Amino acid sequence: MARLWSQQVEWHIHHPIALKAGVLPETAAAIAEGRRPETMSADEALAYAFSTELQGNRAVSDATYAALVARFGERGAIDLAGINGYYALLAMTMNVARTALPEGTEPPLKPLTP
Repeated sequence: MARLWSQQVEWHIHHPIALKAGVLPETAAAIAEGRRPETMSADEALAYAFSTELQGNRAVSDATYAALVARFGERGAIDLAGINGYYALLAMTMNVARTALPEGTEPPLKPLTP
């Protein structure tokens, strides 16, 4: 969501947490660049597909939903939808409020080109 909304503070905070949790630097770099990462685990790829479909199409395909439910259960699918919505709301709010990065911090996300 931070990348989708170009939310610098959200990315600044969560990028190191993701790396510490085991997300590969190459995966994070691809997301930062607006590309689909080639280095995702199966679970990451499933969450990525679900999230990008939900945000891009405002819906999730039957195939993606079924795969996610098979792996994480229906509650997992609903939780992931909620997480998407929550972080989109935070990103929108921080963008509108012009939430600043800590002083002296360079914006970690470059603008995406259409």
